[in-house]
Amino acid sequence: MGFDDDAAEETPAPAPKVSRPLSTAPAAATGRRKEAIARVRLVPGTGVWSINGRSLEDYFPNKVHQQIVNEPFVTLDVADRYDVLVRVQGGGISGQAGAVRLGIARALIQTDDEARPPLKKAGFLTRDPRAKERKKYGLKKARKAPQYSKR
Repeated sequence: MGFDDDAAEETPAPAPKVSRPLSTAPAAATGRRKEAIARVRLVPGTGVWSINGRSLEDYFPNKVHQQIVNEPFVTLDVADRYDVLVRVQGGGISGQAGAVRLGIARALIQTDDEARPPLKKAGFLTRDPRAKERKKYGLKKARKAPQYSKR
């Protein structure tokens, strides 16, 4: 009635998680931030970046912007599984980096539905609504009033 050691050895161990692209089909999405619009395509590959025909380091020389753009991949731990093709226009560098990040996060959801909760928790799926406020007549800027002289 005791346990047989041989029987325990014959049961197959669970297969380790394989590092693979979450999907073999390319995914496309659009991200926007301020005035910037980024069209992102994710193709299963080796982690090659092409942003307006340039590499990640050439287009975003600032490490902070590179980190912002890479955050969705780091969160899901799929950094070198996709080639990233991006066309981005409008806005400045920070707005473009935010637009690319949103586009990448949206494209990653298309590849795998299980990617949504961690990306949502990290805040990568939320479109940042902050934009430049329009200038009002009678004011110098959106809210700055002209200098007031009492006499």
